[in-house]
Amino acid sequence: MRGEEGLRILGLDPGLRVTGYGVIDKRGQRLSYVASGVIRTGEGELAERIRRLFSGVQEIVACYAPQAAAVEKVFVNANPQSTLALGQARGAAIAALTHAGQSVHEYTALQVKQAVVGNGHADKRQVVHMVMRLLALPGEPSADAADALACAICHAHGGLGLGGLITAGRRVRAGRIL
Repeated sequence: MRGEEGLRILGLDPGLRVTGYGVIDKRGQRLSYVASGVIRTGEGELAERIRRLFSGVQEIVACYAPQAAAVEKVFVNANPQSTLALGQARGAAIAALTHAGQSVHEYTALQVKQAVVGNGHADKRQVVHMVMRLLALPGEPSADAADALACAICHAHGGLGLGGLITAGRRVRAGRIL
């Protein structure tokens, strides 16, 4: 899908073991599903797994020719090793996207959930349900693919999660602007 008639968006939910991807088309306000799945890096040395992730993202870009990419931002969790590994996976994915000439847009999980469900603290089931409704999917995608599709939907909606709203002088609590 090229030109002014629409926009093809690739969403990525990076992970070192499994990276979800989702591709959607946007025409006006209409969203349509193109593809989704996962890139599995398997076991082994970190450098080899990073290479597999980089190559996998490049293959998806070559196959679907998106015009924009949306990537979920890293959250910090209790395990620093897990956070570091996730950061390395994100770095590999972003490097593959930029190497392929893609524009990359990053969104927090809070922004993605706010844009897709309307609640920044929605649970996984709610996100999957809304992804299925918004894209008229006949079946349930895997959790990683659903997160990637949600990221693409967030970008299609103009990134209108909390980061897309004017919040100066306001507080954010429980996913809502006060």
